[in-house]
Amino acid sequence: MGIEVGGLLGLIWLLIVIWAIVKVAKSSAGGISKLLWILVLLFFPFIGLLIWLLLGPKG
Repeated sequence: MGIEVGGLLGLIWLLIVIWAIVKVAKSSAGGISKLLWILVLLFFPFIGLLIWLLLGPKG
């Protein structure tokens, strides 16, 4: 049962990170800014998502 819960939480986390990347890509931020945010989200998923939620492009 622990493996299923871990797998489900991992899937949910992956969906949240993908959602954040899509939001960054659709934002009005500049191209370099978008690229940097996407790289941060890909290479540092947990910390990157927290930073993006606090400081990321709004809009």
